[in-house]
Amino acid sequence: MGGIELHRDGPVAIIRFARPDKLNSLTLAMYDELGAAFAEVRDDDSIGVAILTGDGDRAFCVGADLSESIPALAEARFDISEWDPAHQKHTSLFKPVIAAVNGLCLGGGFEIMLSTDIRVAADTAEFGLPESGVGVVPAGGTLTRLTRQIPYVWAMDLMMSGDRISAETALRYGLLNQVVPATDLLDTALDRAHRLLTRSGTALETIKEAVIRLADLPQDQAFHSEALYGQKAFTSADSREGLSAFADRRRPKFPSRDRG
Repeated sequence: MGGIELHRDGPVAIIRFARPDKLNSLTLAMYDELGAAFAEVRDDDSIGVAILTGDGDRAFCVGADLSESIPALAEARFDISEWDPAHQKHTSLFKPVIAAVNGLCLGGGFEIMLSTDIRVAADTAEFGLPESGVGVVPAGGTLTRLTRQIPYVWAMDLMMSGDRISAETALRYGLLNQVVPATDLLDTALDRAHRLLTRSGTALETIKEAVIRLADLPQDQAFHSEALYGQKAFTSADSREGLSAFADRRRPKFPSRDRG
């Protein structure tokens, strides 16, 4: 049947869509499991960074299982908002989440990728939003997120046409940070994760929370709130250690990295 798997590589949590025989398509249960995995990352102080990837080499995730999830939605057996935790809508997970896109990234898989912070893809990956071809829309965060992340005309073309694009095109559009050979994908994601772990956990979480919370505020109000986030960071234990380490010309040992 498959599901969502989470295992730890030290302070890095690796979350996998683990249904490779079905291109890692999501059952109703898997949506719940993914939301629970994100909550576990949020609540476990021993985890500093998460990597999200797919099992196998064919697909990252192709979205909802058409034989189960889509009929349930179409028949109004449940509300799509039940998937909010999996799509990281209204998220309180402010630790970095890295997507390692290892193959087809379509529909709901594309939408979940948009909820991540840093994205690395295999050069064989493909991306698309095919929903309009079956009479539905990408309402797992994409209608809100996509035009805020990339230029309007590219976003609208992806959503309206349903055409697939290559990893290189996705990089050019600004959907990705990096494209690498498929054999290097997970190592590249892990390298990025471990580099982030050398930074202040307090700073990273403050950056992510502020960017999310301030996005829709009027500019003057956003500046006021930004100052409060800044003050929180400047008066933190991590800041005291970071500034002391800088003065002593040594590597900092951030208290936030000793939790758990």
